[in-house]
Amino acid sequence: QVQLVESGGGLVQAGVSLRLSCSASGRTFSSRNMGWFRQAPGKAREFVASISADSGTTVYADFVKGRFTISRDNSKNTVYLQMNSLKPEDTALYYCATPRALYTIATMDASSYDYWGQGTQVTVSS
Repeated sequence: QVQLVESGGGLVQAGVSLRLSCSASGRTFSSRNMGWFRQAPGKAREFVASISADSGTTVYADFVKGRFTISRDNSKNTVYLQMNSLKPEDTALYYCATPRALYTIATMDASSYDYWGQGTQVTVSS
């Protein structure tokens, strides 16, 4: 079992930046693909970004390319999502997730992820 805890969300104005963090329990973090997803009110959960265990591969949703950056620090069991130039449409509950299996490829398929955090709220005002 892996526990994930997100932090860093908040209420901000459009155009500013936020950095989300997700801390993972256990000793297998450095072997795990990690992903960020988000869910806005009344909408389905959607993929944001993912990163492979060795940071060699990153995948982004088209709507965040050039604005968001996913990274990780395996020494701290933490994955980050740097969000720049935030827009009101980025308002959502942001989740991190990881598959049960180790050394999986970075993927945008939510069904590939088994462990999820509780989420951190990001609200962007215009």
